[in-house]
Amino acid sequence: MPKSKLRDKVKRKKKIAAVATPVVEPSKVESPKWLAPVMLANFLIGLLWIVIFYISSTAYPIPGIGAWNMVVGFGFVGVGFSLATRWR
Repeated sequence: MPKSKLRDKVKRKKKIAAVATPVVEPSKVESPKWLAPVMLANFLIGLLWIVIFYISSTAYPIPGIGAWNMVVGFGFVGVGFSLATRWR
């Protein structure tokens, strides 16, 4: 029994797609130069924000928002962690 032409076409498309895809070596992929300093800056800003919040007895860095200062500090730390996932 002969093979269907549809199946043969699908095989050709898969071969063409596999050949046309460029291969990037993992050793040549580098993170941008700005990534590490921005990541560390976010970690430090978040840490300092939380430490100042505790030392000042919840009065600073922004007096009007109260306990939301913790959210701001952890937001900076979260941005630092999200940038850390892109670092190679």
